[in-house]
Amino acid sequence: MYEFQSRVRYSETDVDAQLSVTGIMNYFQDCSTFQSEDCGVGLSYLEREKKAWLLSSWQIQVIKRPKLGDKIYIATWPYEIKGIYGLRNFVILDEKREYLVKANSCWFLISTETGKPIRVTRGDVDAYGAEEPRLSMDYAARKIALPEKMEEVGSLLVMKHQIDTNHHVNNAQYVDMARETLPDGTEIGEIRAEYKRAAVLGDRIVLKRGLTEDGHVISLCGEDGGIFANVELKEKP
Repeated sequence: MYEFQSRVRYSETDVDAQLSVTGIMNYFQDCSTFQSEDCGVGLSYLEREKKAWLLSSWQIQVIKRPKLGDKIYIATWPYEIKGIYGLRNFVILDEKREYLVKANSCWFLISTETGKPIRVTRGDVDAYGAEEPRLSMDYAARKIALPEKMEEVGSLLVMKHQIDTNHHVNNAQYVDMARETLPDGTEIGEIRAEYKRAAVLGDRIVLKRGLTEDGHVISLCGEDGGIFANVELKEKP
C-alpha cells in the first residue's frame, strides 16, 4: 500500500465546504502518480518505454466527504493484473483511519507509438511490489448500461485546462461535466465511469442524460454520435 497525508484545502471544496467529487478523483490520481514516480516507473519511465497507462473505468463509493481543513490519508495499491489490464484500489481515510471513500479502478497499457493496447509485463509492475488483497466493497460491472430514454441536455467545447499529459481530456473532467447536468443539491453517493475513447482539445462534447432507479446516467458523445465516456451518478439514499 502507498499513502500520503493531506488536509482538505478551500480550493478543493464545493459550495458546502466539503471535498468535491473532482477533488476526490484528483487525490486518487495524485496518489497513484506519486507511487509510480517514487517506484521509478512514472512519467519519465513511460516516455522512455513509449507506453502510457489509460483509465478504463472507475467505481467510487462516497461514504462521507471530508470537510474544509480535515486531515485525511489517501492510499492506493494494485491488486491484480489481467492481460492488458491493471486493477487498483483507492481509499480516503479520516484521522481515525476510518473509511471516507472507497474506489476500484481498471487501467490498461497502450503503446504511444501505435496507440493500441499492449500486454502488461512484469517490468511494468514489479516496481510496485507484490499485489495486495482486494478491498472489501460492493463491486460493480465495468460497463455501464444506458437507459432506454436519453435526452440531450447540452454540449461544450473541450478547453486547454481539461487536457492532461497524455494530451487527452483528463478522466476526472468527464465526471465533472456529467455532474453539471444534475439538479442543484444532488448529493452523490456513488460514481461509475466507463471510458471508451479519448476527447482532445477542440472536440465538442454532447451530453445526453437518462434516469435510473437511484440516479442518473450521462453519456458524453462526439458530434458524430460516438461515445467518449459514460458516467453513472447515484444519489445518496
